[in-house]
Amino acid sequence: MKHKFVDKIPDILEEKVLYVSMEYETVIHKCACGCGNEIVTPLSPAEWSITFNGETISLEPSIGSWSLDCKSHYWITNNRVKWSYKYSVEAIEKVKKSDLEAKKDHFEKTNSKPKELENKRKERESLWKHIKSWGNNFFSSK
Repeated sequence: MKHKFVDKIPDILEEKVLYVSMEYETVIHKCACGCGNEIVTPLSPAEWSITFNGETISLEPSIGSWSLDCKSHYWITNNRVKWSYKYSVEAIEKVKKSDLEAKKDHFEKTNSKPKELENKRKERESLWKHIKSWGNNFFSSK
């Protein structure tokens, strides 16, 4: 496969091309099996991550096209497709459940972050007020 960094996903996708939109935090390509279906891999800590080493792209974790007829399962590592074994229906359901739980955990943690960030911001403000006060007192006493 080859990759293209794009501002916008094109209307017509070429075979064997990974379209990477950093603005939309998405990688999209046609299924590696050749079925023609579009595979969308959103980039986020709860879904896929991308590694670009200056020459090639890798996506983690694997891509499982569970909802498609082809049920393809593969990794994209250094612009190459590495095929995995075909999952059973039971294995697919187990992976879907695990993915759903991971997303739920991620979003629960993400929702608590604004409070943590606000507390850190208040701590920094308090520290700077203290430093400024100390500085004013230090320089006014001389």
